[in-house]
Amino acid sequence: MNRIGGGTVTETAKRGKFALSFRATELEARSGICAVAQELRLQGVSEDTAGDIEIALAEAINNIVEHAYSGIESGNIRVICSFQQSRLDIRVSDKGVPLPAGELPEGAPAVITDDRQDLPEGGFGWFLIRQLTSDIRYDRINGHNRLSMRFDLA
Repeated sequence: MNRIGGGTVTETAKRGKFALSFRATELEARSGICAVAQELRLQGVSEDTAGDIEIALAEAINNIVEHAYSGIESGNIRVICSFQQSRLDIRVSDKGVPLPAGELPEGAPAVITDDRQDLPEGGFGWFLIRQLTSDIRYDRINGHNRLSMRFDLA
């Protein structure tokens, strides 16, 4: 078990499964995302693939911090990573507010204009997550949000 930032990485088997929990704050989220990325690299995930996973995970976790816990007391975020043959399954769970209509956002690309000052502030996250994952699912079970993301490993 490795203590990193405000969370703890628990490894159950080499290239098997590990988990991390941390408070849903900007600082702890950043530390948690870095801890997962570091553990992926230690488990032999290539630099490019680990970078892609880190981007998708950061988008998902930042959405939890900014939206799921917006206006309510910050809770915990739990990340469970599980290697399966040539893929990585990541489940992110929290007790925040559910996604609108209980469904994942479409993730359409943001409209880009030539004028930099007209660029949207957001709208890229779900598009990136959908582009970087091979499968994504959202469930609300017993007051918990659960985002499941699958990544194909080369």
